This record gives sequence, structure tokens and C-alpha cells, in this order.
Amino acid sequence: MRQDKRFQPGSSADFQCIGPACEDSCCEDWTIPVDREAVAKYRNLPAGPLRSMLDASMEPEPASDSPHAAFAHIRMNAEHKCPLLSGEGLCRIQLECGEAFLPSTCARFPRLSYSIGGVQETVLSLSCPEAARKVLLHPLRLVETDLDGKGRTGAAPDGDPLQPFFWPLRDAALALVQNRAYPLWQRLILLSLLGRRFDALAPGDRPRRVPQLLANFRAGPASAQMLAALDRLPADPAQQLDLVLLLAGILLHDSRPRPRFVECIQAFAAGIGNGAGATLASLTARYSEAGQRYFAPFFERHPHLLENYLVNALFRSRFPFGRAWATSGAAPSVARESTLLIAQFALMKGLLIGVAGFHREGFSPEHVVHTIQSASRYFEHHTEFLQRAHNLLVEKRMDGLGGSSILLRSGPASAQAPVRLALPAPAPAGPAAGRQIPARLAEE
Repeated sequence: MRQDKRFQPGSSADFQCIGPACEDSCCEDWTIPVDREAVAKYRNLPAGPLRSMLDASMEPEPASDSPHAAFAHIRMNAEHKCPLLSGEGLCRIQLECGEAFLPSTCARFPRLSYSIGGVQETVLSLSCPEAARKVLLHPLRLVETDLDGKGRTGAAPDGDPLQPFFWPLRDAALALVQNRAYPLWQRLILLSLLGRRFDALAPGDRPRRVPQLLANFRAGPASAQMLAALDRLPADPAQQLDLVLLLAGILLHDSRPRPRFVECIQAFAAGIGNGAGATLASLTARYSEAGQRYFAPFFERHPHLLENYLVNALFRSRFPFGRAWATSGAAPSVARESTLLIAQFALMKGLLIGVAGFHREGFSPEHVVHTIQSASRYFEHHTEFLQRAHNLLVEKRMDGLGGSSILLRSGPASAQAPVRLALPAPAPAGPAAGRQIPARLAEE
């Protein structure tokens, strides 16, 4: 199953920072880690205003044995901005010393680079507005990448028996999410099914059986029997909206939302008819109407937008085996990685349905960029979000194919008992109150 050619999205090579023109600067609200090499450079700078700013702004991090741990970080000012920004919004370190003096995180972002078994890959983080435009708005372009010089073609860590299956499985996943023979919800269900079938194989059987398994999923349109089985999977817009709100509420009290994300939530809330007198029935009806009248027709005209989002997510998550396997060899579950991909996609789709309902015929690709970027910045960089999202789906018994179908599929409500929407509760009073989203969704 060896393959000597590897491909990655070409958007990372095309990216150029737009600096002070950025609508949602990465130099605001985030802790900026500083590596040991950069700190050494700053300590050797001559006395002057820049050296004084650096000395006053940097705080040491606790000692760590990890080679990836930050040595220090730059403390944000009272406006939650990097104190090293000039009045024009430019970085004083780069202006006065050059790009070589930037902390490694600042020099790389929004490029996320990693090596998997000797293959260096780079993907763009969608939490950057310009990166989101590069990834979402343009036709997908995969470019060939080279080994990193170590001569290996397996996935990290070296010697892992899963190495030979990493790229064949990901190639199959990439083909599935771009296969327009199926509606998008079916593609993701099939991807989840592929993962479950791989996980179910005994390790000793995988070399013999995985090639046929992948061939079956690459064969083109599914059989009539398979399509009929997919059509029997449940659809329930009330449960879908409930789960979207629960996923969106996971981090509600854990971080201060940026104004751009608040705009997104306000548009979503208005688009599903939230307000005084809103009920479960009215919210679900408006959500379904927005999906059918505005969301679905728009993405029929622009199918590449969500496909590009999913391709980016596959690379960013190190699908099919995940970040933990790629970095430390933790035992992977392709089914779990598929469920996490579906949860993230369902959250984005749900938000986009509400935003489409707000803008109606005026819903545009730029609204898609705004929604995905601002939500990515809010959720993507929280290390606990994915685990808590998975725990939620397991707790709700929604981590199987039926739950995934409810998360993904549009259509009439099932005959199940009605479900009350679990809307996010207000943040507690006191210091944390300023961290809540101001447009709170009302209880029924």
C-alpha cells in the first residue's frame, strides 16, 4: 500500500498577511507564546523603546521538559491587544528588527505545520479571515509535497503498525467528501461507516482486507440497497437544532467572545426567530425554513465552500487517526475522528443555516467566510472543545450513525417524542459576566 507521492492544499503557499487591514487580528485577545530562541534575541537587543516594551511585556512560563513548550509569553494590554503593535497596527518587532526576530508562532500563523512519518504538511487555520478566504472561496488545489529528508513514507510514530494505512484512508476520505454523486450528509455518513469498518478489522487482517474495503468506497455511487439504508436514517430538525445549540454552548463560560463572533451569533439567533415569545415549535420551524429556502439553494450553487471546509478539517485534524496518534502514538479510533469531524461540521452548518435565514436572498460567500472564521477562532483553539463535544454526543447517545444523521440531515421531523431545546444558560454574575454573548437565546 506504499505511495510515494503526497499532496496537501496549495492555499498555504499562496497566503499573505494583510496586516492592519485584517478584520479580526491574531494580535488581539490571544496569549502569544515566545520561544527560547526569540527570548535570547530580545535579551541581546540594545537599550531603547523596543527593548523596554519587550522587557515590560514578556512573562516567563513555568519550566517544562517538552521541546514544544513556550519559554515566555507576551501579556496583552488593557485593550486585549499586543502591546508591541504600532499605532498603524503593525508589529514593532518586525518593523525594527525584521521577520527573523518574530516569535516562531507569530512568524508561522495561520500556517499550521507538522511532520507525519517524514512528510511535512502545512494547512491554514480558518481562524484567520484572510486564510479563510483563501481556503473557502477558491477552487481546491492540491500540490505535491516532499519527504522531509528522512526517507520515510509512513505516518508518525515510526514503527506503528497503522503506518501503512494512514494515507490510503485519508485519500479515500478526501475522495468521499468531494464526491458529488451523494448529498453532503451522505458523504459524511459513508465516511463514518468507513471508519467503523476499519476499526472493526482485526489488526492481522488489515493488510489483506483494507485494500478491498477502500476499493468498495471508491467504486462510485452506492448500491440501491445502501442508498435505501441511508434514506432510512432519521432526520429531526428539532433535535438537530438542540444539538447545535448544545455544541455552541460548550465553551460559553470559558472564553470571552470576539465582537466578530458576537455578530455571527446575533445573526444566527435572529435568523431562527429567537426573541420574546419564541417557542420550540417556532424556533424549529424558522430553522427548517431557513435551511430549505436559503441555505440549501445557496450551497447548491456554491458546493465547493463546504467541501473546501471539510478538506481543510481533514488535514488539520490529521484524519483518519488524529493529532494524538500523530504526535504521541495514542491508540486511534477512526470512528471517533469521524464523529468529531461530523460534530464540527454540524455546528458550522447549523450556524450557517441561521445566518442564511437572517440574510435571506442576500446570503453570500462573504457571510460564509465571516461565520466559519469567527466560529473557528472561538472553538478551534480551545484544547478541550473536541473532547467535551465527543463526551456530549456519547452522553446523548448521538455518537452512532443515527445520531450523526440527525446532526447532518435536513428533512421533516421524525415521529420521535418532542425534545425541548437546551439553550445556553446565562453566564454567572460577577467577573465572568462580561464574557457572555450579549444576544442570549431565550428559553421557551
